[in-house]
Amino acid sequence: MIFFCPFLSYFVEVKMIIMEEKIIIKIKGHLNENWKDWFDGVEISYEGNITVLICDNNDPAYIHGVLNQIRDLNLKLISVISDKEIK
Repeated sequence: MIFFCPFLSYFVEVKMIIMEEKIIIKIKGHLNENWKDWFDGVEISYEGNITVLICDNNDPAYIHGVLNQIRDLNLKLISVISDKEIK
C-alpha cells in the first residue's frame, strides 16, 4: 500500500503482513456434523474420540462466544491453544 505523508510531502510505501492466528479447541467426545450449526464459522475435525474445533482468532469476543456455547452445552473441554504455540 502506498500512502501520501502530507507532513513530509512524499509518498510512503507500507507493507502489511497479516498473520492469521488460529485457536484450537479440543472437546471430549465425537460430535457429529449437526453441531456445525451451533459453531458457525468453526472448522470441525476429529482425533479419535476427541472433537477439534479450529477458530480464527481475529475476534476474541467470537472465541469467548464459542467457549460459552461449549459450557452451555455441558461439553467437556480438554484444551484451548493457539496454533502459534504448536509451531
